[in-house]
Amino acid sequence: MSKRSCPDPTCGIAQSLSVLGEKWALLIVRDAFYGRTRFSEFKASLGVSPDVLTARLGALVDAGVLTRQCYREPGEREREEYLLTDAGRELSPVLAALGAWGVDHRPADVIGGGSYTEAETGERLKVAFVTGDGRIVPTADVRVGRTSRTAEPAVAPA
Repeated sequence: MSKRSCPDPTCGIAQSLSVLGEKWALLIVRDAFYGRTRFSEFKASLGVSPDVLTARLGALVDAGVLTRQCYREPGEREREEYLLTDAGRELSPVLAALGAWGVDHRPADVIGGGSYTEAETGERLKVAFVTGDGRIVPTADVRVGRTSRTAEPAVAPA
């Protein structure tokens, strides 16, 4: 989805889809969370064509979701690997919510995929709406509406 084709470029969901809405983008991000960093690993895992994978990786780098880092195996030429940025790591609740929705509403005979656990305790986690004081709000009690806010300038005026 390009900004030009977006009916509302001020919408955060539309802006997110301009980066993540292309086929394979979220699966690449998912695989990066699984620890895959190299082109060959993404290709083998996803079965995507090299041309498409190159384009998606480039778009995710351009959007600041992934970053490229050079590496060289002994006796090999220099190559690039792809690492999650802070912005990329902030997609973990998005992936968790999509995965949970898929399990609940698109059941398959065999369910695989990610699990989300607290690093220290190993306790399973779930995505939830939480109030400022920590109370979990059931999705049935959540009202969705539009807000308007002005984007803050990247640099404060002098």
